[in-house]
Amino acid sequence: MLSNKSKAIGFILLSALGFAMMSAFVRLAGDLPFTQKSFFRNAVAMVVAAVLLKRDGSGFRWEKGNLPLLLLRASCGTLGIFCNYYAIDRLVLADANILNRMSPFFAILFSLFLLKERANLFQYGMVLVAFGGSMLIIKPGFSAEAFPAFIGLLGGIAAGAAYTAVRALSKKQEKSARIVFFFSAFSTLVTLPFLILDFHPMSWLQLVYLLGAGFAATLGQFGVTLAYAHAPAKEISVFDYSQVLFTALFGFFLFGQVPDWMSVVGYAVICGVSVVTFLYNRTVESREQARGPV
Repeated sequence: MLSNKSKAIGFILLSALGFAMMSAFVRLAGDLPFTQKSFFRNAVAMVVAAVLLKRDGSGFRWEKGNLPLLLLRASCGTLGIFCNYYAIDRLVLADANILNRMSPFFAILFSLFLLKERANLFQYGMVLVAFGGSMLIIKPGFSAEAFPAFIGLLGGIAAGAAYTAVRALSKKQEKSARIVFFFSAFSTLVTLPFLILDFHPMSWLQLVYLLGAGFAATLGQFGVTLAYAHAPAKEISVFDYSQVLFTALFGFFLFGQVPDWMSVVGYAVICGVSVVTFLYNRTVESREQARGPV
């Protein structure tokens, strides 16, 4: 029988592959508004979640008292998608991805306020080091090139808040499919006016790519929702960074993208911090289990 943490690791790896595929499909879709790309991504996820809810008879009505958290998850998640898609179209794919992958570190911070899950000084220090690594990728300055990177980081911050809300909802017994449906329906409605007012004609191939992005994102969304339902961010975040490898491979083989050396150092810092934090958490848990109940 798999433990909750083992299940969470499996779900987070599946999520990482799904989101990496989503990033590749979004880039392949070409020169379309990021709002139009977001609409198709969310519409597909909404339909899949609706079918699942209908099949198991759960219904679409959320659990009592969960609406504020659902709105927080949906609004932060929508902002995260907008920022991520904007960055994907303007940055090296791996750069956009790693900035979005700052979300687990920010989830640790947001968990303090939403869930009262306190980290310690070491864990908060690792968040600061990871943020420093993100600056190597952004290369802050007043150049136009830095702006998309800052937007990508904002997407990571928003995603961190969204994933914290997912864990809070799961602790309140909200079904994963209902969380995905509410978020996807909310995002679809938000992007619909942009689609109507600024629709760009698409080729059949672009439509296939966007539908592919939607299905890949649905895989990623269900994976991350189930992962955070089974374990807190500080226990599983290291495995989410497999997405960096998947995305870098897609970027190289599909688009011939090679990150510069500063970005590679930034990747190493962020992934290294994630590994160190994971090992530290595991050591602390082992000591607590050996000590036994006080």
